[in-house]
Amino acid sequence: AAYHQDGYTIARQFFDAEETDLLRRAALEDNEIDRRSFGRDDGEGGTVRLAVWNQPGDSLYGMFARSGRIVNSMEALLGGEVYHYHSKMILKEPKVGGAWAWHQDYGYWYHNGCLYPQMASVSIAVDPATRENGCMQILKGSHHMGRVEHVLKGEQTGADLEVVAAARSRLELVHCEMEPGDALFFHCNALHRSDQNRSDNRRWSLICCYNAAANDPFKTSHHPNYTPLSKVTDSAIVETGVRRFAANDEAWLDAGQAMDARRQQLAEQQQQQQ
Repeated sequence: AAYHQDGYTIARQFFDAEETDLLRRAALEDNEIDRRSFGRDDGEGGTVRLAVWNQPGDSLYGMFARSGRIVNSMEALLGGEVYHYHSKMILKEPKVGGAWAWHQDYGYWYHNGCLYPQMASVSIAVDPATRENGCMQILKGSHHMGRVEHVLKGEQTGADLEVVAAARSRLELVHCEMEPGDALFFHCNALHRSDQNRSDNRRWSLICCYNAAANDPFKTSHHPNYTPLSKVTDSAIVETGVRRFAANDEAWLDAGQAMDARRQQLAEQQQQQQ
């Protein structure tokens, strides 16, 4: 009910300490995540670093993305079968981790051929997420506004600031502070952002994104079309243990190229409007 009314809901301790510890250990020691991650200027002097992959696979990260705990929740929220759209690790390092501009995920995904906003994400806290280290902020109920136009800000694509300002004057701004193992489920049209990490503490989070099977994109893009998702039991996370990506894993997405292409598309649109 909270998800549909507010555009988000936080499930506290959705994953237990053992599961979260495995995720933290796997991510921190994963050379492939470090090697495949890329940075983006946030327009405020900071850099956002992330790693993106399309196929959930059989690594520990895939066990989270394929776990019945998450997938069944997503199917309940989106009203039917879902598939894995992509996952990403957001790497906010102490003092240097950049901000994310106000945006809607559907502001991007719509352009990938997804006709309906039948999409959602879950952010799993690997580290504590606080105001000081740049936790996610959401405008409560903003998903009811529908899709907002997005424009370039630094090397990021953000929602139209005039619309954001109007929304902020009417809607409650929520800082989603979380403990490791908490899971934040949020609607693809929820306006959200985060500040730079100005603290001495790292903030990493695993975000798994899903699309309704019935919302199969009408064209191909850098994210997958409908691909049946093979669920695993909740015990699979602990049974899998610290299994990281293999160096030859084909799940990786050169998201840097994808984001460059999207920014080029936006820049051309803005030139045409002038």
